[in-house]
Amino acid sequence: MKFKQYSGKIAYITGGSSGIGLACAELLADMGADLVIFARGQQQLETSLVEIERNRVSEKQRFLAVQLDVSQREQAEKLLSKTVVDFGSPDILINSAGISYPQRFEDIPYTKFDEIMRINLNGTWNTVSILLPHMKVRGGFIINVSSVAGYIGVFGMTAYSASKFAVIGFSEALRSELKRFNISVCVLCPPDVDTPMLERAGRIKPEETKAISSSASVMKPLDVARAVIDGMGRGQFLILPGAGTKYTYFMKRLFPGLVESIIDGKIRKATQR
Repeated sequence: MKFKQYSGKIAYITGGSSGIGLACAELLADMGADLVIFARGQQQLETSLVEIERNRVSEKQRFLAVQLDVSQREQAEKLLSKTVVDFGSPDILINSAGISYPQRFEDIPYTKFDEIMRINLNGTWNTVSILLPHMKVRGGFIINVSSVAGYIGVFGMTAYSASKFAVIGFSEALRSELKRFNISVCVLCPPDVDTPMLERAGRIKPEETKAISSSASVMKPLDVARAVIDGMGRGQFLILPGAGTKYTYFMKRLFPGLVESIIDGKIRKATQR
């Protein structure tokens, strides 16, 4: 059964050509929304746009793909402003663009740390700050993608965790400021998800990092996207997809010492191997 509860609504999704961003786009298209996806790779954008259009429920729906590096401020200002003029202001903004580089701290070059921060954090800041003046007119939703590694510092994830912890703090402060404009801010904290980013990360992860997540299941992007839509509809600030993610979050809050002890044990075993 197809639903049209987002008919006439406009969604902008960064990182929309793959992974969680693409799954959210397909789901929102199936619910009647008009969509703009943004990503750095033009070829993948065009391929993904075709996939998204297959989920349309009305011939009136509009779809657009825009090549954009959200970390580049001037480029973002130019292209996002043009998109607002040509396509309309977003009712929903999903910031899903992100990269990772799982390595021991001493093996992460500063250039890689800088790139991660610029895309994961600065990119989120850029899109929100550029689009907010337009969104304040009608209200809407902003969903920023963080991670389980945004509330638990994980071995091998110093750069990634730094960026994702920052996204949560940014989102919480932003939420407080934007309530009066009828804009709901949510932050998504998924576990490992079956995406191209996870596949690339798996090639270079330290053994200790692999050991920490070895017992956790990998979620499908569509399941995470469903959690996003459900959480947005419920007005949740923190969206924790999957029972394991929720369990980990509450264990970290209530029993941080126990969580640290468990993780340290996995690291010791991996090191001994």
